[in-house]
Formats: sequence, structure tokens, C-alpha cells
Amino acid sequence: MSELRVALIAEGPTDAIIVGAALKAILDKPFILQTLQPEATPGPVGTGWCGVFKWCRAFAGRGAAGLEDDPTLPGFDLFVVHLDADVAEASYADGGLAVEEAARALLPLPCNQPCPPPTAAADEVRKRLVEWLGLKQVGPRTVVCLPSKAIDGWLAAGVLQDGHALRTGLECNLRLADQLAVLPVNQRVRKGRRDYLQHESAVTREWERIRKSCTQAERFHHEARAAVAVAAR
Repeated sequence: MSELRVALIAEGPTDAIIVGAALKAILDKPFILQTLQPEATPGPVGTGWCGVFKWCRAFAGRGAAGLEDDPTLPGFDLFVVHLDADVAEASYADGGLAVEEAARALLPLPCNQPCPPPTAAADEVRKRLVEWLGLKQVGPRTVVCLPSKAIDGWLAAGVLQDGHALRTGLECNLRLADQLAVLPVNQRVRKGRRDYLQHESAVTREWERIRKSCTQAERFHHEARAAVAVAAR
């Protein structure tokens, strides 16, 4: 296998940037990352966790045994499904009546848990994500990417110096993105494509440090490596 084809389902474009940067550090092979959700041209599914929810329910409706088995998604070696753990604080009603109706028979939201430990809410959101897909468990070439509380924590762990106040408890900080946006100019990171692209290489370069600071980055690392090993067989 010379080049991996990776499909990504994510909350938004900035999330896709960080996931791609992490994969550059994790994967030993070159890869092409194709974002299936959100679509390049804004469509009816939308972005955010509600967009992921709608995409997953559409997949579930096709009745495939897993992402790897869906005939509408051919040729991918690896699938990555991203959702931030702060979804545990959300409600299906936040997505409007259609989302609320579609989720009526599903595990409830909110499902927030005390943090620390960050794994508690992340595990609850993971259960819901797998259920949204209509599965009991994801397939061997599918990786769940579930940063706590949001993927901004991975970015912060990569770009902020050791000892910075925002590095303390960053996996339990629901306001981290807002706090990064008001730092002094030389440290400031605004939630947008331009700023995230500027720091993309730092996430790849500092991935080992990010793993040490973020339990969910460590989990993603190991699960992605295991999925790639399956894909390489």
C-alpha cells in the first residue's frame, strides 16, 4: 500500500485541519485525507455536532454493517469520525425539531459527567456516536476521534509553552477556544481556518507533547495505529 485514502467525518473545517495534522504524526505512510462531512460546499446537513449527527443517521439508514462495508463509500483504507466531548453538554433540541425527532429513540443528551476525569464524558459521547451510526461497535478500520472538551485542547497543548495557565486542566475547559482568542497577540489563536492553518505544523511537530497532556489524543493515537495495521494487511 503506497498511499492511504482516509475518509473524515468531522464537526467542521477547523477540526479537519487538526485531525489531519495529528494523522501526519501518527501514520507512517503518506495519505490523502478526504472530508466527507462537512461538505466543501455548504449543504442541508450543515456543520457542528448536529451535522455529524445527520450524516451518521443517513449512514445508519443505508443499513451497512460498518463504514468499511458501505457501497456508497468505496476505496477508503481508513475512516475517522470526529466529535468533541463537549457534545455531552448539548441537547438534541439544540439542533431543531428534525434532530430532536430523529433522536427520540436514541440515548439521551445531555450526558455530561464530572471532569476530571475527561474520559467520563468522552466515553458517554462515544456511545452515542456509535449508536448514531446504527452500529454496536465501529469496524476495524474506523477510528473515533473524540477530543475533550474540544479539539482546541490539542491545539493549545501543541502551541502553548509548558507552564502556561491554559495548559492546566485543558481537557476539562469548556471555554478554551474563547480564552485562546483573547491571549496576547503573540500567543493568540482565533477559531478560524487561517489561524488553525498557521498552527497546523505545530500540532504535527508537538504531537508527542500533546499526547502527554491529552488523554483522548493518546487514545486516538493508539486506535489509529491499530486501524492502519489492519488496513495494511
